[in-house]
Parts: sequence; C-alpha cells; structure tokens
Amino acid sequence: MQDTLNLKAFFNDSKEDIEHKIKELVTDPKMLDILFGGKRLRPLLASLSFKTCTGGDETNERYQAFLEGAVAIELAHNASLVHDDIIDGDEERRGKPAFHIKEGLDNAILIGHKMLVIGFNIMLSHGEKNAKLYMNTWDQTLNGQLCEVNFNSKDLDDTSISADSKFFQLYSNIIDLKTAWLFASACKAAAFEAQLSNDVADILFQYGREVGFSYQLADDLADLEKGERIDSVVIPLLSRLENNGLNGSVKGKLLKNKLEKNRDEIKELYLNEIKKHIHNAQTLSQSPLLPNNRYTLLLQQAPTHIINAMLAEINISIQ
Repeated sequence: MQDTLNLKAFFNDSKEDIEHKIKELVTDPKMLDILFGGKRLRPLLASLSFKTCTGGDETNERYQAFLEGAVAIELAHNASLVHDDIIDGDEERRGKPAFHIKEGLDNAILIGHKMLVIGFNIMLSHGEKNAKLYMNTWDQTLNGQLCEVNFNSKDLDDTSISADSKFFQLYSNIIDLKTAWLFASACKAAAFEAQLSNDVADILFQYGREVGFSYQLADDLADLEKGERIDSVVIPLLSRLENNGLNGSVKGKLLKNKLEKNRDEIKELYLNEIKKHIHNAQTLSQSPLLPNNRYTLLLQQAPTHIINAMLAEINISIQ
C-alpha cells in the first residue's frame, strides 16, 4: 500500500486481494458465476476495519487469514441474493439472468445452501468465536427476510395506514436485520482476526451497522427515484409522512398516486435518515478505543464515499 493513502485506491487494492482469495478458495464454476460482478462492499469495509486495527503492520499470515474470512462473508451474502431473487421473483441480477433463471430453482436453492456451508466451514476453522458470529449473523438475516416476506404477503388493498401505524418501525427492523447486520458482523470479524479487544470489536460492529443501514436506505431511495415501486418501502414511508402531519389513510390501490404526490417529502425523509446514520458511523470511527493510524481517517471517510457511489446514479451527493 502506498504511503499516501486515499480511499478509492485502498478499496481498489483490497478488492484485488479479495478477488484473488475467492479464486483460490472457490473452485465450483457455478458459485464463481454467482460471485462474479459483486461490489464486495462488506469485505471491503471489513478490510478497512482490519487495517485500522493493525495499522497495516499485520503479518502476511494474519492478513491471509482475514482474506479467508472475507470470502466467507461474500459467500453468505451472495447466497442470500440467490435466495432473495427466488423469493422476490426477480429474473435479473447484476445485468444478467438471475441464477435460478439460468440453472433452475433446485440448483439455485441447493447451491445457495452449499455456499453457506462453505462459508461456515471457513469461519469454523478460524475458531469458535468467528463461527458463532457467522451463524448469529445468518440467523438475524433470516429473521429480517421472514419479516419482509410476511409483510409483503399482506393484502395491500386491505391495508390502512393510520397515524399510529408502526410500519416504519417494521421497515427499519427489516433493514437492520437483512442488511445492516452483515455489514456490522463483517467489521466485527475483522477485529477478531486482528486479535483486538471485544470493546474494539463492538465499536466496529456498530460502525458497520450504521454504514449498512445508510446503504440500504440509499439503495431504496435510488430505486424509488428510478420509478420502481417497492410496497414494503412505500407503505412505511407514507406512514411516517402521515405521522408528520399529512392527511388521512391510504389503501394499497392508491399507493402510486400517494407516492407521486409526496415524492419530495419522501426524498427528504430518506436523505435525512441517511445523513443521520452516516453521522453516527463517523462518530463511532472517532472513538478513542480505536487505534489511531493512517487508516483511521479512511474509516471516517468511508460512509460518505460508499453512499455517494450508490446515489450517483440518481445524481445526488451527500456532503
């Protein structure tokens, strides 16, 4: 790594290392196809957390062990995407046919499970603490997915959004479990690999959680701005707007008109929530419990960098 660090260069270098380790550990061509084209955000944030913990002075053996954990993170994340596409009925992923469209449902379900098992075995080889973190994270992810599935199974035409609705709270809980926990656990696992204290691991867990939360909000905002209707997003947001003083209740069949009418308010709500979580992450990155080295500043810069990369496609930038 060069002496003068910048975040983009750091992520580029780290991604090369992660891709190399994926090819080293994963030999199944179908799994490699699933993994192809991923942004690697979770292991990249974990890599930055790891370097912050070690100051970049880790031995090659310890860094290679960390990279193995990064591959486990990507295996679990991409397995969840394969299963999400089946549940959501999505036919495309990363600009190409979704895996279940190309290979069939049976292959998609079973290979997704195999990816999870491989990831677990990697983490198990790194000790009980890492294995428990992996399993607990997957359990939380499944809880979030179940919440979303059950929410989306409701008959929207019979759904009334009232001032005392708790739909926004449910939406936030789904984001926390499905997305934020994996970001959080990736950062915590990095602290484990660096052999730092539980206090440091907990700080990095909360840091990753805030980044993951803001990332999912940015992703949903981008979808809404591009005209994609996401019922499990729209309903709680309209609920939040009504709690802020807008009129009445809304039926499912009127969601589209309600969304168009309140688009500016929804956008503002999203941006305010995103900024709040970015600020929380930046505050955590300045904790006196964390080592102070040349990577610490990058840890502070990373939330804004990651979110702006997502929002660039709708021409929005967070300062």
